[in-house]
Amino acid sequence: MLNTAVRAAQLAGKIILRNFEQNNLTVEEKQKNDLVTNVDRECEQAIRDFILSKYPEHKFLGEEGGNQQSVRNTDDALESERKQNKRHNAPRSNGEHVWIVDPIDGTTNFVKGIPHIAVSIALQINGRTELGVIYDPVRDELFKALRGQGCELNSRRLRVAENSSLDGTVLATAFPHRKRELVTSYTRILMRIFNECADIRRAGTASLDLAYVAAGRLDGYFELGLKPWDIVAGELMVREAGGIVTDFEGDNNYFESGNIICGGAKVVRQMVSLAREDAKSL
Repeated sequence: MLNTAVRAAQLAGKIILRNFEQNNLTVEEKQKNDLVTNVDRECEQAIRDFILSKYPEHKFLGEEGGNQQSVRNTDDALESERKQNKRHNAPRSNGEHVWIVDPIDGTTNFVKGIPHIAVSIALQINGRTELGVIYDPVRDELFKALRGQGCELNSRRLRVAENSSLDGTVLATAFPHRKRELVTSYTRILMRIFNECADIRRAGTASLDLAYVAAGRLDGYFELGLKPWDIVAGELMVREAGGIVTDFEGDNNYFESGNIICGGAKVVRQMVSLAREDAKSL
């Protein structure tokens, strides 16, 4: 199944590269500040068709509404998951396989011609993430992880950076542009963390932020208001690379809240302590 995910991601990557920096994109706004293009939908359809041709009994949950069987649409499916599972690893029905896909993570970058985009594919079995693939077609970098078997970048084993504190670290984040009512709380958290680290990056592709933490390129990452397809493959990678993933209160409810902190153990512990004061208001 990992090979299937890799081949599906590379198939979508070819579509992305063929259309990158082209002038014939059809761009729509799904909601305020949330874009989708015809290429997002083409990539998702290609991924869906390829995966389900191999595993027709599996379910499929894509950001752009690709679904199968009982998955009606992404919002309904996620709400159903929240009601059924209080924790992200709560079991579903026996043997259920669900592929969770973001066909172009960083759609705004894609539209603007910024070469920082990725395809993200994960497989959950009975509610537990078993594999994840994140593919950057511009750099031809393939990140992949299997539960219990580690994380790799182009066949090189990855390990998170181990820092004793936030001092000297470079972190990643993103503004809550879809949930601007959270900006005040977010800004307070941002300033507390910024005052303790060396610098912060904001690149606009959550899956790559997570993959870069797993690779040790970034020392940590925090963001608000994410969807499961933004983080499901990447959070497995961070954990398989020896990192810690929590929500802003230090718990495991980041799929439900959409609020995530990750990195090495000591960095995460300090980031959570700085975020916890405002976490209740998020």
